[in-house]
Amino acid sequence: MEMWFSEFHTPDVKHSIRVNRQLYSVQSQYQRIDIFDTPEFGRVLTLDGNVMLTERDEFIYDEMITHVPMAVHPGIRDILVIGAGDGGVVRELTRYDRVERIDLVEMDPQVVEACRAYLPGNACRLDDRRVHIFFENALKFIRRCEATYDLIIVDSTDPFGPSEGLFTREFYGNCYNALREDGIMVNQQGSPFYSEDAKAMQRSHKRIVSTFPIARVYQAHIPTYAAGYWLFGFSSKKYHPTDDLDAVAWNKLNLRTRYYTTRLHVGAFCLPAFLEEMLQEVE
Repeated sequence: MEMWFSEFHTPDVKHSIRVNRQLYSVQSQYQRIDIFDTPEFGRVLTLDGNVMLTERDEFIYDEMITHVPMAVHPGIRDILVIGAGDGGVVRELTRYDRVERIDLVEMDPQVVEACRAYLPGNACRLDDRRVHIFFENALKFIRRCEATYDLIIVDSTDPFGPSEGLFTREFYGNCYNALREDGIMVNQQGSPFYSEDAKAMQRSHKRIVSTFPIARVYQAHIPTYAAGYWLFGFSSKKYHPTDDLDAVAWNKLNLRTRYYTTRLHVGAFCLPAFLEEMLQEVE
């Protein structure tokens, strides 16, 4: 008997992955956590029935949300990561010798526990001496921070349910206050293709634009996410994401990547016409 995992991208569209077996399933205090083994995408982490990552394509997301700001701001030392309990973002950040501290705020300790056990490729650097894990509400955590971080990465789930508060004007204002005078915030911005996702993306972008003097959107192709088309937000008090890119300095680091390059960095901010129009509507 065949076993499939299916995620509805809209009421009329679903994405299905054949499953070899279910490795893990638990209902935590916050959400249902499942990990499946699949022939095409390797191990797949889902939360409340939504794909968070797969072993096959997680490198795209984690590299694009991490290396873009790191290639722009030469002085990033102290970093706050919100969400990302799987450890993929932390893994990429720990590749930089200049990073001194990474504070990871994850709401659900069982996500970290599950990923340590079943997704070691992501969770492999969570015990790095520079990483400090806080299991608490990110909204409360960030209210206590003032000019503390050079970079904030918001790796949240979609703006519905438990993560809805991470897409509000108040939250973005708190991020602004938690950053130093030249700080950068990068966040996952969802997909612009399906109507409900597109509206959520526009709401989020409108709030960010009203908070940060520099706010741009960039894109990546991620096969298992909605429409295979995903957006990130780059917001800063000082740095422009392409004008201030130091490609020479980043390439001298000789970091091996599978998706990100400094050439792609520039191209990722060149958006299709329909998306430019959607963003201009709310700017």
